Amino acid sequence: MSQAMDQLGDLDIFARVVATKGMSSAGRELGFSAAVVSKRIRRLEERLGVRLLQRTTRQISLTEAGQGFYERVVSILASIEEAEAWVARGSSVARGVLRVSAPTSFGRLHIAPHLKAFLDRYTAVTVDLDLSDSFVDVVGEGFDVAIRIADLADSSLVAKRLAPNNRVLCATPAYLARHGEPQSLADLARHTLLVHNADHWRLSGPDGPVTVPISAPLRTNSSEVVREAVLAGIGIALRSTWDIGPELQAGQLQTVLPDYGGSHRVAVYAVYPSRRHLEQKVRAFIDYLGELYAPTPYWDQGLAR
Repeated sequence: MSQAMDQLGDLDIFARVVATKGMSSAGRELGFSAAVVSKRIRRLEERLGVRLLQRTTRQISLTEAGQGFYERVVSILASIEEAEAWVARGSSVARGVLRVSAPTSFGRLHIAPHLKAFLDRYTAVTVDLDLSDSFVDVVGEGFDVAIRIADLADSSLVAKRLAPNNRVLCATPAYLARHGEPQSLADLARHTLLVHNADHWRLSGPDGPVTVPISAPLRTNSSEVVREAVLAGIGIALRSTWDIGPELQAGQLQTVLPDYGGSHRVAVYAVYPSRRHLEQKVRAFIDYLGELYAPTPYWDQGLAR
């Protein structure tokens, strides 16, 4: 690679000598001495096996071979400049295919409905949105950015916090009317607790973190099944307000033990491989979601604190 770049530099020097009609003038523009310029021209001629320039004490002129070579070199250098300009434009304009991974429910509720506004704003971007509840390998699977709802304090990727993830214990008023409303964590032992892919809740309360063991009559790997189960009045669930905010506002669900909730360390993040050379399409998408969700997520507005 370094040899190729060196050879490209010889072409640039040759073109500058022709344009300025002298070794010394070309050297001044390039920051080289006339001797260095002369040496680079000789090296170029030796590599090509032809004389490109006729040199006299007063002037420099192109040979026939040099004239044809110069015309082609100028075209090559112009193409390189155009390519560099295109990359520079691309780095400041969002364009291209943006591959995004997001959790299924969150992506359906809080990304998909807002894609039209994003695509209207960034007309040169195409979004490829993959919804999955698994933590994908962002680098290995070729994603530009992943939206994750987790505690990412020790993430090896760059993680930008987009929004809090407030989680509350909740149940339907009908369920609580039948079984009574718990007044303490100990009361939860006599209730039906709904969870997916876990046998406990990690809660944050007045005295700090606490773990609540769960023995549930319903087991599932789907968070959406738990959502439907709590709405059906089967039991008590720990749900994010982005998921059940409208039901809380409408009174379909009621908060239980409001002093306890999910860990505050869990939040909504955008994760991506590196801050260096971050493509504009990625930056634009992350900034768009940050503006959309902050400072207080729209799904939390109007909820009692």
